[in-house]
Amino acid sequence: MNCNMPEVKIGVVAVSRDCFPESLSVNRRKNLIKAYTDKYGAEGIYECPVCIVESEIHMVQALEDVKRAGCNALVVYLGNFGPEISETLLAKHFEGPKMFVAAAEESGDNLVQGRGDAYCGMLNASYNLKLRNVKAYIPEYPVGDAEECADMIHEFVPVARAVVGLHNLKIISFGPRPLNFLACNAPIKQLYNIGVEIEENSELDLFEAFQKHEGDERIPSVVKEMEEELGAGNKKPEILTRLAQYELTLKDWVNEHRGYRKYVAIAGKCWPAFQTQFGFVPCYVNSRLTAQGIPVSCEVDIYGALSEFIGAVVSDDAVTLLDINNTVPKDMYESEVKGKYNYTQKDIFMGFHCGNTASKKLSFCEMKYQMIMARTLPKEVTQGTLEGDIVPGDITFYRLQSTADNILRAYIAHGEVLPVASKSFGSIGVFAIPEMGRFYRHVLIEGGYPHHGAVAFGHFGKALFEVFKYIGVSVDEIGYNQPAGVRYPTENPWR
Repeated sequence: MNCNMPEVKIGVVAVSRDCFPESLSVNRRKNLIKAYTDKYGAEGIYECPVCIVESEIHMVQALEDVKRAGCNALVVYLGNFGPEISETLLAKHFEGPKMFVAAAEESGDNLVQGRGDAYCGMLNASYNLKLRNVKAYIPEYPVGDAEECADMIHEFVPVARAVVGLHNLKIISFGPRPLNFLACNAPIKQLYNIGVEIEENSELDLFEAFQKHEGDERIPSVVKEMEEELGAGNKKPEILTRLAQYELTLKDWVNEHRGYRKYVAIAGKCWPAFQTQFGFVPCYVNSRLTAQGIPVSCEVDIYGALSEFIGAVVSDDAVTLLDINNTVPKDMYESEVKGKYNYTQKDIFMGFHCGNTASKKLSFCEMKYQMIMARTLPKEVTQGTLEGDIVPGDITFYRLQSTADNILRAYIAHGEVLPVASKSFGSIGVFAIPEMGRFYRHVLIEGGYPHHGAVAFGHFGKALFEVFKYIGVSVDEIGYNQPAGVRYPTENPWR
């Protein structure tokens, strides 16, 4: 990934209630930092040495210290009971994502002067955070010894990266949306609510910029990169020059229009006028930019681009955006899946898009024309899509969405891409999600989600769930695939 993906430096500040031994917090902080660096390395973690926070004055000193050290995320560590006012003020005045974690008692032989009562202190900390309307990440079980707390901090890293990224993100869109794609339309108010900026442009503006890049001296080097990437799959060499011109256009637009924001995602236009005017489809370029850390969604799907960015930051890898597209035929299920994998026919489906998936996430790839678009347009202007079967392995299917009535909603489902040939076209794979049929009906349909879903390559549901909670999605609005026997609220009990 590139500089378009955020990194975090976590400042660890220990706190202590003044009627408890300060040494408890000092020693436990040292043990925590050692445990973290021994297991995960010293990069990205900072131990605040200036003080143990016992008062508001200490809070200001610690706050200034972690800022000077360049920390953009914070861990408030309760080495003992902790001062509920000062520690929550520290979280309130720190601008980045913050986490609270507490020390467990260490020995049955030291429960007099060595007892810290942080288990109790965490309750007061959480209560005071709510009083002050301060958001903080609190692990599922936020009390542990040095090694356990180090693991909790490590799990906080991708959550913190995502929150930092969203607070510094601009989504650049080129519209309007294609006809009959109202499903990708959603109110942008929630973008502002979570700290994301948006710049909406006309595709005519983009076309003008594209024309100005004709003959750009950088084009040959980009063409060479494309040729090396495609290898034997370079079936449309005649279109690479124009695709390279378009890639440079988008990259220059990003650099010239990011403004004060550090990170950018793109919601791009791709049809129907795009092909006839630009002379190609943008799928392959979209795949390349996404692989380089600049997520690009299709069909001006703004919340799709947002979802891709979150997944890329959390997974530290390329993601893709696919249609939850079609069922797997019964004969194909019988011959390729049944008896080989523990899924019913309703658990599997095909995730598809025209050709926007990064080549490294495809088992094989070829540059082709876009078959669906060529049904209504001249074939020669639909060249530029990347086709191939998606690599088998674990995936997370997810999406963050604003509803028509401006409610922030999300879904997450773990699954896998099966090593089954798609026998079809586009960037496509045979996906399996346990209880997908019920999830499809009672989360996706009932929740009013569009056909696009983001795909991260690996299981990242735990981190995504925490990110969505942190940015303000109600837990009641985060859907997931319920196991068999657990009924959805809208599911007919007599089905």
